[in-house]
Amino acid sequence: MVQWKMLLSALITVPVVLFCAVSCTEPRTIATLGKEDLFTLDYGNFENQLDLFDLSAAGSVNTSITMNGGFFYIANSESKRILQLNSYGELLALYYNPDTNPEPSFKTETADGAAAAVTQKAIEYPFNQIGNIAVDENRCLYIVDSLPPVRQERDSEQGIMLSQVVLRFDSDGTFINYLGQQGPGGTPFPYITDIFTTAKNELVVLCAAGETAEVFWFSDTGYLLYTIPFDRSLLPDPFSAESEEEIFVSLDTVIPDAIDHRVYLKIDYYTSVIDDATKVQSGIEYYQTLLYPFDIDTASYGEPIPVPPLDVYMENSFSDTRYEQPYEFLGTTRSGWFFFIAADADGYMLQLIQADGKKILRRHLSVDQENSLYYAFDVSGEGIISALIAGHETAGIVWWRADQLIASLVQQ
Repeated sequence: MVQWKMLLSALITVPVVLFCAVSCTEPRTIATLGKEDLFTLDYGNFENQLDLFDLSAAGSVNTSITMNGGFFYIANSESKRILQLNSYGELLALYYNPDTNPEPSFKTETADGAAAAVTQKAIEYPFNQIGNIAVDENRCLYIVDSLPPVRQERDSEQGIMLSQVVLRFDSDGTFINYLGQQGPGGTPFPYITDIFTTAKNELVVLCAAGETAEVFWFSDTGYLLYTIPFDRSLLPDPFSAESEEEIFVSLDTVIPDAIDHRVYLKIDYYTSVIDDATKVQSGIEYYQTLLYPFDIDTASYGEPIPVPPLDVYMENSFSDTRYEQPYEFLGTTRSGWFFFIAADADGYMLQLIQADGKKILRRHLSVDQENSLYYAFDVSGEGIISALIAGHETAGIVWWRADQLIASLVQQ
């Protein structure tokens, strides 16, 4: 599962502009993919609420969402808890730090004093700072958490702190162990940017370690299979030899294949902008995006897949501007589709690209930007896009059934 988050400050007034998204190869109106509103969550500190009281204040929000098999898992880092809910919004399980959360109202005591719950589970764990989460096909839950300062380590060679681990819970909520770089109980990871599970219930951990992006790939039992470092200075660059301008290479993200031992690197390329008057570099501008497959077993890159940008047209009282905006890489599906997303004035543009690059679909996702403060997106292995959309009063859980769109193409 891949997650994508965005925060909009309610305290900033933005001049009104008109955004028009038009494909440069297909100048036509983009169809809208239907949104289904599933349920809402109130704000607060009780078990079925979200602690997002500081949405209008400066700073980041770390609440995220993932969905698997119709079950939603929401990691509310601000309150150090994870909610598991069904598609009707009914709370099934709560993973929480008892030091920062009240005892769930559904938790009862048996005659011998042992904790029990009839239909809902309450799982206590001393979370420190919850990060991303992932759920595999066996409904095992993986949670990124930060270690207390006394247990953190320093990598003197790279000059970075090793401060995070991945906690593992089975489908019943029982804590199994934590994973470090070498597997169970291993050295803490550097900063974890995301975690993923595959169709084989393998865990993939993506880390940022200085100038290197590191991928740790674990078996379904938690033991290390591969460590793959990507030095940002050694990324493929097919444009420098053919361009008179300097090319800047930017690794946006790395996402694993849903089935095979392969990862995909989304790389954005930029060119230098030379000022006509001074003949010196005055900035950079977007040039192109390529998606590079990397086969882990052979340690080799495959042919890159071009990712068309979003053409943005801005019209205001001063001037009209047209420019190209790169999409964000949202995730992959088991059927071999790549999902990309980009914000516009009325929501988001969704771009789906088939693995061979021969078919591209574009749909619009309608979201009320004006009354929404924060978004967290997730795409499942089947291709269902889920989102937590935080408004002024409540947070809504919605989804878009892009899996049905893909299935309709197969039937044609």
